[in-house]
Amino acid sequence: MSDAARAAASVGLTFDRLTIEGGKPLEGTVDVRGAKNLVTKAMVASLLSEDVSVLRDVPDLSDVRVVRGLLEIHGVIVEEGAQPGELRLDTRNVRRAHVREIDAHAGSSRIPILFCGPLLHQLGEAFIPDLGGCRIGDRPIDFHLDALRKFGAIVEKLPAGIRLSAPNGLHGAHIHLPYPSVGATEQVLLTATRAEGTTELRNAAIEPEIMDLIAILQKMGAIISVEPNRVILIEGVKELRGYTHRAIFDRNEAASWASAALATRGNVFVKGAVQEHMMTFLNVFRKVGGEFDVLEDGIRFWHPGGALKPVVIETDVHPGFMTDWQQPLIVALTQADGVSTVHETVYENRFGFTDALLKMGADIRVHPRGFAAPNRRVPRRELEQAAVITGPTPLHGADIVVPDLRGGFSHLIAALTAEGQSTVRNVGIISRGYENFGDKLKALGARFSVEG
Repeated sequence: MSDAARAAASVGLTFDRLTIEGGKPLEGTVDVRGAKNLVTKAMVASLLSEDVSVLRDVPDLSDVRVVRGLLEIHGVIVEEGAQPGELRLDTRNVRRAHVREIDAHAGSSRIPILFCGPLLHQLGEAFIPDLGGCRIGDRPIDFHLDALRKFGAIVEKLPAGIRLSAPNGLHGAHIHLPYPSVGATEQVLLTATRAEGTTELRNAAIEPEIMDLIAILQKMGAIISVEPNRVILIEGVKELRGYTHRAIFDRNEAASWASAALATRGNVFVKGAVQEHMMTFLNVFRKVGGEFDVLEDGIRFWHPGGALKPVVIETDVHPGFMTDWQQPLIVALTQADGVSTVHETVYENRFGFTDALLKMGADIRVHPRGFAAPNRRVPRRELEQAAVITGPTPLHGADIVVPDLRGGFSHLIAALTAEGQSTVRNVGIISRGYENFGDKLKALGARFSVEG
């Protein structure tokens, strides 16, 4: 069974192909719940205590199901709470899991790497199988392993994966990340909170999801301070308690629906979206020619009519323009009047999804090694790429295959924007990060049929 099929099956998705009739504006309301990039990490954080934690606004995503399965094989009792989207995590009986069980549950996710710190504290050892996830770049785990070694972990590379042990326990460390990696920052936070002594992390990621994870750890009893210039200090404590927390909203999903409204000349209210965490996106959205209205319970995005404008975008770590935002927005940029450029500086292989857009009539040229450009704000990186989008180009229906999570949603937007009929295959992978996306499309008036 493919990763996409497994992802779809885990959330009860019965189709893996959509036939979409495009050319109709999306109009209506979608509700966005907790961020995938926080919820899964918050679930792992519960392992740091021998207590009960309650997490609210949890979306029903395949990645959430993967983490739930990994927790359960380690002895965690995970139960649905009293209200929709609430999980109760009982970590009072954590135990070792069999390698085959870990591998079976983790095959389509990269989250197991973050289990290492908590399991080393609880059990003295951890095992990481070969890591899956979207094929958008190398995503090396060296940052993680180097950090864990500095805490005192012993790393053994085995044919089936990596085994870690801490016979002498874990201790505080001074860590300077070569790049402000979100995953490596999470690794350090989840490991340092119960390590003996103080940990200083330099060049840390400071994304809103990181700040929300820090808030959870502080509720659990951790002592963490965020200093200027991407420095985080963690004073280790001997034990932590459970937490009760409502997850931050998913700004990636919110930006995706905003881009869909712009590309289809529609009007979409994203319930649950918060201005504070989307300000960089909102600035670019306005520069392109989109309009938005910030309300108490969400943000309304719409196309005001007239021509869209070209822009230059450089993806970057927070507070820069997120790499997850550029893919859906590129579909809207195919309809802008002029030449737009997107410099992708975070991942080295994130423009593969544009092949389908070319098939649909877009004019996009990808520069595999990027290029120098005047007035750059983000320093060039060796791995970066660039995409030059010339518009407006009418899109027409085509038969396309979803390559990864964000690229897959971009394909849906393109099919909804295009004139005529499109068939989008392998859509199950979209369920990794978009809850009930089929129902939400229906609520916005999209015209489509489903096939298994």
